[in-house]
Amino acid sequence: MKPFPMLLLGLGLTCGSALIPAAAQPAPAVRHVIVIGVDGMSPDGVRKAATPAMDRLMREGAWTLGARAVMPTSSSPNWASMIMGASPEEHGITSNDWQPDKFDIAPTARGPGGIFPTIFSVLRGQRSDAVTGVFHDWGGFGRLFERELVSRIEDTDGPTNAVRQAMAWFREARPTLLFIHLDHVDHAGHDAGHGTPEYYASVEVADRLIGEVLAVLEELRALDHSLVLVTSDHGGINKGHGGATMAEIEIPWIVRGPGVRRGHELQVPVNTADTAATVAFALRLKAPAAWSARPVVEAFEPR
Repeated sequence: MKPFPMLLLGLGLTCGSALIPAAAQPAPAVRHVIVIGVDGMSPDGVRKAATPAMDRLMREGAWTLGARAVMPTSSSPNWASMIMGASPEEHGITSNDWQPDKFDIAPTARGPGGIFPTIFSVLRGQRSDAVTGVFHDWGGFGRLFERELVSRIEDTDGPTNAVRQAMAWFREARPTLLFIHLDHVDHAGHDAGHGTPEYYASVEVADRLIGEVLAVLEELRALDHSLVLVTSDHGGINKGHGGATMAEIEIPWIVRGPGVRRGHELQVPVNTADTAATVAFALRLKAPAAWSARPVVEAFEPR
């Protein structure tokens, strides 16, 4: 097992905006946000696999290996919570059977795309010229956001294509927000089982691809202006997930970028829904009143 390197709760959501205390303002130098979501990657995988890229992000950023997914610990509810800043009982995506026109629980609010508002519609609504992109390795991810409000969408074939196509586009478009979804670790969990050599090898592939993202940002001299956030939708146990165990509900949450504390293990509880709120915080966006999540302000240096 590898070694790894005060809570600020002054946040309120009112009148459709996030009230950010002066002591926790994000750095103004965040020009790009890149979220890399690795499906099925557990904290155990990060601890036990060889992960130099994620180790670097933890040394140079803020992190926790004890963040929480939402229930149920299946993919659609958790990816939705991650980009919607709310929980399933609020956004209404309670299973992988959900479709925009087929659901059991109606969302508490609807954004411009007719679904619960995501970080993509929030960004588009406040910065009409913002460039956004989604490159996803699981086809189901493509139904969870407002497609007409995202500049570039690619349903890729495999994790390597997802990263390389995304970063080739980044070179051209220099987007404000880029979301990269990798699916192969989840496949390894289902096929070989969590905690197996094959599973740890898949985490190492994910880490190598995360390293490619960092290398491109460094080459373009964009790393110092980019917030990079690596997380997952759920963990797993044996060859599955969806249940109520710590192995399934705990996920890694790692962030590095301008104004982020270096080598800081987060003490505040982090939920996957806080990812959207943290991206909004970093980009100085007003959070919708419907969002219940809060930005992880402890990750940022007080200013």
